[in-house]
Amino acid sequence: MDLLAPVSTLMSENLISVEREDTIKEVEQLFKNHRIHHIPVVEDEKLVGIVSKSDYLFFKRGFNDQSTDNRIDEFRMKTHKVEDIMTKGIAKLEPHERIGVAVEVFKENLFHAIPIVKEGKLVGIITTFDIIRKLSEE
Repeated sequence: MDLLAPVSTLMSENLISVEREDTIKEVEQLFKNHRIHHIPVVEDEKLVGIVSKSDYLFFKRGFNDQSTDNRIDEFRMKTHKVEDIMTKGIAKLEPHERIGVAVEVFKENLFHAIPIVKEGKLVGIITTFDIIRKLSEE
C-alpha cells in the first residue's frame, strides 16, 4: 500500500448519513439494513458528528435489561435523537491528505473511522476496514 497516496483513493464516497434530529430508531434501522459501523451526522452537508455502532449499542444497553418492557424500550428508541449519542469532537481529514496520516490517527486514537471533508462538507469516510481490505488485496 502506498502510504503517500491521498485518502481519496481509499475512502468510501456513497455515504449514508443522518441529521441531529433523527431518532435512534432510524439509526438502528440503518445499522440493521446496511453493512456499516459508522454514520456521519450532517447539517446542510457539513459534518457535525458521527455515530458509531458502539455508541448505538452502548445507548441501547443502558436501558435494556431483562426486566425492561419492550414498549418502553421502543418508546425510548423513538424519542431520543441522534444528537444525544453522537460524538462531536472528531478527527477529520481532507481528501488530499496521505493514507499514512490516517494510519497515524488510527494508531493514536480509539476510533475506527475518519470522515473526509472538503471545504467543510462531508465527501467521504475512511475506516480501518478500508485499509485492511487494501492490504489484503495486495
